[in-house]
Amino acid sequence: MRIPLAKYGLRELIIFAVPCIVGIAFSLVLFPWVVPIPLFVLYFLLNFFRDPDRETPPGADLIIAPADGTVSHIAPVFEDIYLKCDTIKISVFMSVLNVHVNRVPAHGRVEFIKHTKGKFLDARDDECFTGNENNVMGLSLVGSPVKIAVKQIAGKIAKRIVCACKIGDVLAQGQRFGMIKFGSRVEVFVPASVHFEALVKVGEKVTAGKTILGKINVR
Repeated sequence: MRIPLAKYGLRELIIFAVPCIVGIAFSLVLFPWVVPIPLFVLYFLLNFFRDPDRETPPGADLIIAPADGTVSHIAPVFEDIYLKCDTIKISVFMSVLNVHVNRVPAHGRVEFIKHTKGKFLDARDDECFTGNENNVMGLSLVGSPVKIAVKQIAGKIAKRIVCACKIGDVLAQGQRFGMIKFGSRVEVFVPASVHFEALVKVGEKVTAGKTILGKINVR
């Protein structure tokens, strides 16, 4: 299922694209040598809001990457918002060049959603984990007692987090569920009580809806 553009990008696309188009038109008439600048900005915008189809590998025991980008952290942390337990956290940093549509890591029912206002520190800053504006979605996996959390974190440039789902929704693995604008971070938390085998490493490039972050098994 594709999320309608109006849900997460139409407003921004219009706000930024219209001046670019006007700039291109005026430049063609008055300053032809300036045309590449608004053309580049328009290309960047269209590239940012791209939303390619993805084929998600099947597997109820798989945790799939929720975002395009680079694995920045794999670490044990206490998740105190939804799971309220020790977890293994995998963080994916998205640059402005990545696809920014976020996808569901595993087939599950949405049990929890909490948006918290905060700062807009650089998403590569360790303080952004607790201080930045964020949205936490809690998922109860279908056919399993396992629950996981997915956290969308705004970055220095990102000013809007979109979570286009509601409590009670049952989301398929790899399904689109939201977006963060212009560079940010998405994290997945798996309870430490669940045997989780990470299949990625820090520094590795991942693709939302395609790359397998790891496998889970209930102890």
